[in-house]
Amino acid sequence: MVDKFAASIIRWRWLIIIASIAIVFLIARGAATIGFSSNYRVFFSEDNEQLVAFETLQNTYSKSDNIIFVLHPKNEQVFTHEMLGAVKDLTERAWQLPYSTRVDSVTNFQYTEAEEDDLLVNDLVEFPAEADLQRVKNIALNEPLLLHRLLSPKAHVTAVNATVQLPQLTEMEIPETVKYAREMIEQYRLDYPDVEVYITGSVMLGNAFSESAQKDMKSLFPVMFLIIFITLLLLLRSITGTLTTMVIIVLSIASAMGMFGWLGWTLTGPSTVAPTVIMTMAVADCVHILVTFLFNMRNGMVKAEAMQESIRINLQPVFITSVTTVLGFLTMNFSEVPPFRDLGNTVAMGVIAAFFLSTLLLPALIMVLPVRVKQHDNRAHKYIDAIALFVIRNSTKILICTALIAAFIFAAIPLNKINDEFVKYFKTSVDFRQDTDFTAANLSGIYTMEYSLITNESGGISQPQFLRQVEAFSEWVKTHDEVVHVETITEIFKRLNKNMHADNPDYFKLPESKELAAQYLLLYEMSLPYGLDLNNQLNVDKSSIKLTIVLDNISSIRTLELEQEFADWLRTNTDISEFYAASPNIMFSHIGKRNVVSMVSGVTYALIVICIIMIIVLKSVKLGLISLIPNLIPIGAAFGLWGMFNGNVGISVGTATGMILGIVVDDTVHFLSKYRRAIREKGYSSEQAVQYAFKTVGTALWVTTFVLVSGFLVLALSDFNMNAYMGIFTACTISLALIFDFIALPALLLKTGGKKVATPSK
Repeated sequence: MVDKFAASIIRWRWLIIIASIAIVFLIARGAATIGFSSNYRVFFSEDNEQLVAFETLQNTYSKSDNIIFVLHPKNEQVFTHEMLGAVKDLTERAWQLPYSTRVDSVTNFQYTEAEEDDLLVNDLVEFPAEADLQRVKNIALNEPLLLHRLLSPKAHVTAVNATVQLPQLTEMEIPETVKYAREMIEQYRLDYPDVEVYITGSVMLGNAFSESAQKDMKSLFPVMFLIIFITLLLLLRSITGTLTTMVIIVLSIASAMGMFGWLGWTLTGPSTVAPTVIMTMAVADCVHILVTFLFNMRNGMVKAEAMQESIRINLQPVFITSVTTVLGFLTMNFSEVPPFRDLGNTVAMGVIAAFFLSTLLLPALIMVLPVRVKQHDNRAHKYIDAIALFVIRNSTKILICTALIAAFIFAAIPLNKINDEFVKYFKTSVDFRQDTDFTAANLSGIYTMEYSLITNESGGISQPQFLRQVEAFSEWVKTHDEVVHVETITEIFKRLNKNMHADNPDYFKLPESKELAAQYLLLYEMSLPYGLDLNNQLNVDKSSIKLTIVLDNISSIRTLELEQEFADWLRTNTDISEFYAASPNIMFSHIGKRNVVSMVSGVTYALIVICIIMIIVLKSVKLGLISLIPNLIPIGAAFGLWGMFNGNVGISVGTATGMILGIVVDDTVHFLSKYRRAIREKGYSSEQAVQYAFKTVGTALWVTTFVLVSGFLVLALSDFNMNAYMGIFTACTISLALIFDFIALPALLLKTGGKKVATPSK
């Protein structure tokens, strides 16, 4: 049947060429509708528990999406007339940002003071040129709502925080806002050359995802394309083979991205690397067919006969490797992160397209194009033959050494820990990372935990007992080293109580009655200007408050520990029965942990299915079970090495495990299929079968491995560490897999296969 299939391809080559190109053209048209997403919420499913809590918080109180402009005067003095004027100017400019709903700074901080029986609420600095600098400085440095939020303790850095309310109707809202902010700051820097400006915040975070993705698309793809072209040209020594392979690669990518567009998906940071991954995966199928084809021609076969034989012996292993690779990438659907699901599904579609194109279009193109080869030179395989002989002569020593080395590396696996910090998703060369690191080091972190504390009573937040418990919670939270700042309504209540007692410091405490607290709050709210109300801390009927905890840039593990500690304290020390925490930091911390757990399930299922496939294809339970060893050990060893040199297992590394399983099994399939064919068809002994497998598939294995490793190492150049870490980890695993398949697998086959010559099948 395979012979007839191969003969049909050669016979109907022109029809196959025309039909293939036409079908790909129709599918590829879908790519025209693809857009980029700049919203970090795309990393979470709609039913994600933490996202639901965050959206509930956003809908209950004012939106908290923001752009933070951090100002650093070169003389490191915020409280000068000139600098306060610069802060006030930027505050006014920030109101012009698209979708801006609130702007907070030191100058427009709503400072309250008493004048006889009146409560005065004014900007802390109304006229910078006339400001009493020492008075303003003393007030600001002693104001808990400003310190570590908008003003550094040294008064050398300050910030202007612009809150925006994005309608989330189009993907252009964030790029539009960021573009305006950057243009505004460019002009601001010209007007105030002695002030350094850094930009961070959640809006800039979302934009950084999009910009990194688009940069990767423009820079990494051409680099990988060039590497593959040069590699194939040098290793295949065939211009026709190289060019046809590049055609298959382009058409495979076009097919996958076309389907991506037809399905209505949106590109994100992780999914933008799909073309680069598809490129590396498509090469493997082509190389196996071409290496065997060129090998046959160099040994004297005519062109048609060489191609027919190549298809005959490679169709089954190429099909199986495509199936297992697709299974591996489909395990990414177990991921908690939708963009990684999109990546897995897109690459799976690309692998399917590559299989059909490499087994149909590639042979057809080769048959209509001129192919020139030199006659076989025995020196070309001397290195492969040398490896085969080395393994045969030292199989026992190899297995012992492999076991010892694997045990040593495996011992480092526990050094890994689940950790995701969204700031560190970006390399230090990215502007967002630089600006955020500066902000964290000099002013405040951008990691937060926002708590909604609920009384279930309209106006219930004015209850003295509730306010005392909120104050006690905030004071206890401040005792943690990781906590930089706590923003709570109790500070305003205490200040108002002091104001209404003639600014007597002894009354800087919470009101003693609900009625008094409610009156203070009403009087204060009536005095606030537009845009600076308390909706960012109170819900509409004043039955709940939002308490914001600002943290250092800490690990996701510590974030989850703190979240649990804070919840336990509230349950134990207060009667606040209803509360919840939400923030991007909490969302990313939870999803990183759950993602690893879900991917373990996905990889387990894939492993079982792959094992069953191998048993069926190889028609041997023993070989099917043996095939698990060279697939699992490289992955375990990679985690061991990762524990030694990095130790942080985030979303990308956890999700990549299933994908890697589908890739590393390819080498095993090709080697075992050739080994099995040698025993069944040629009646070889185990030693002869190992030599045959090395000779027929050895070159193709190291060529495809070189291309795969190069492709994933190109991802290491990405500014987006999710992609970079995934690339490094995958490249490491694939390299280990080749070493194991070249050394340990044949040694294992020699020890389990026996030396008796089998009867050739008829």
